[in-house]
Amino acid sequence: MPEQDTTDAVRTLSRVHGSPVVRALFLVAGILSMGLGIAGIFLPVLPTTPLVILAAACFARSYRPFHEWLLAHRHFGPTLREWHEHRSIPYRTKLTAIAMMAATLTASIVFFVAPLWLDVLLAAFGVGLAVWMYRLPSRDR
Repeated sequence: MPEQDTTDAVRTLSRVHGSPVVRALFLVAGILSMGLGIAGIFLPVLPTTPLVILAAACFARSYRPFHEWLLAHRHFGPTLREWHEHRSIPYRTKLTAIAMMAATLTASIVFFVAPLWLDVLLAAFGVGLAVWMYRLPSRDR
């Protein structure tokens, strides 16, 4: 079972924080990040993959069962394991995320946002986020 071996290896790399206050803060941050990541599935402006990676990191420091659940998850697990093991995101995931963000931001700029300064701000945000995401390493390209 190579998948179980991977989960065991990742588990040994993460330690729950010793302070209950810090653990609570990490737990809240993980829940918020996971909620935004799930919302990002339906709202392409929010990048799901980085938010789920952040949630996994927060859960690794706060509540191990949530972290293990994410690593074993059918949809989120492979990307998270790829990030934990190789610090990379699958190339197809990156391109899909960038394309969806570009489409959504373009639609927002053209149809919904009136002030020119806000159009420019949204476009700059989108370009910055796309460049950042594209620069993340990919092993499968």
